[in-house]
Amino acid sequence: MTLTFPNRSRSFDEAGQRVRFIGHDGMFEVPFFVETDALRPAAADEVHCLAAFDAARAIVHDVAREIYGNARRTVYVLTAADFR
Repeated sequence: MTLTFPNRSRSFDEAGQRVRFIGHDGMFEVPFFVETDALRPAAADEVHCLAAFDAARAIVHDVAREIYGNARRTVYVLTAADFR
């Protein structure tokens, strides 16, 4: 199956300083996080991180698909290095 993102919801993980979002592979949910450093130049507060995520959503989803296709894990954390 192909990884899709039918649910546009996302949330800010204060403790981890990252944005959480969910992908779907068929009926399976695939949890993702994107570190705030990958969302720069936004500040590391919740409002700015979520806005930066929304602005880069298509790119974030493309990177998530690429990472997901390379190896199966229980959770995926996207870092700034993944966006280069």
